[in-house]
Amino acid sequence: MQLTQLVLNNKSNELTLNFVDGFSQSLGYEFLRVYSPNEQTPKQVTAQGKAKPPVSHKKMVRLLAIEPVAKHGYRFVFDDQHSAIYSLQLLQEYAHNKARLWQQYLDALKLTGHSREAMIDFKQV
Repeated sequence: MQLTQLVLNNKSNELTLNFVDGFSQSLGYEFLRVYSPNEQTPKQVTAQGKAKPPVSHKKMVRLLAIEPVAKHGYRFVFDDQHSAIYSLQLLQEYAHNKARLWQQYLDALKLTGHSREAMIDFKQV
């Protein structure tokens, strides 16, 4: 399925994906960041069989830019200095499985004691 349009909505912190068949889905910037193809996801486990902590503290993350990357997909650039290439296939999967994936993420946060809330880093001067 082909994408016809990507729409950034910085007021709601969401990216809307519009597909050629008329299907449309909005994905939060936080969702896209924590499910980055370059990051671990809540379903990964360590060699000891324990769940790896999910990417956390990204509730306020912003998507700064989307850059086409030839036939590979789109590079998403976030304000926390992270960037990753999201394939069309991956974006389709996220669009169709948003609710289930988001619940997996929330469950992983609860299980590991992590939070969605942004952290304030204090640096000693």
